[in-house]
Amino acid sequence: MAHPEPQYVQRGKVPMGPPRRKPRILLGACGCVAAVQFASICHCFSEWAEVKAVATPASLHFIDIESLPDNVDLYTDGHEWSCWEKVGDNVLHIELYRWADLMVIAPLSANTLAKQIAGGICDNLLTCIVRAWDYSKPMFIAPGMNTFTWRNPFTEKHLMLVDELGVSFIPGDDAMAEPTEIHSTVRLYLESRPLPN
Repeated sequence: MAHPEPQYVQRGKVPMGPPRRKPRILLGACGCVAAVQFASICHCFSEWAEVKAVATPASLHFIDIESLPDNVDLYTDGHEWSCWEKVGDNVLHIELYRWADLMVIAPLSANTLAKQIAGGICDNLLTCIVRAWDYSKPMFIAPGMNTFTWRNPFTEKHLMLVDELGVSFIPGDDAMAEPTEIHSTVRLYLESRPLPN
């Protein structure tokens, strides 16, 4: 006895696998004036991805926390210490690194670029995540600094160091790239590569 073919074959449609999960994007903000755009960056990504955000203490001077999307959890240094009580407890920066498919730091300040990412110092939640990061997973940076800092020869040296790690640089014109440009760069990258399960 012949069995009827599944409906999608009868209608000439290609069978589809299980729905793809949303990408998990970890957004980081450093302390510079460009951090006023962080809520806009969060909104761009949260429309199509799972988003968690990490803000340095200095960035909180510029971020309007009330304007962040409701579906984005914001983590700060205080969360790192309030989650841990004893040996064996989860460590927040490790849990966030494991959760994320990729990381975007926008804005990336000159301080975080130089002292912490290029130098390997990890003295806040964001830089602890960067220090623990598995560089087989993508990381994007969008520097935000004033023109004089940007044109300083140290900035170029520090960018070369992070380039050696495989970190992708999203340039702007003497300022951080626009949130829509950051968003489209990362989205194009993700659309060209499969997500892990």
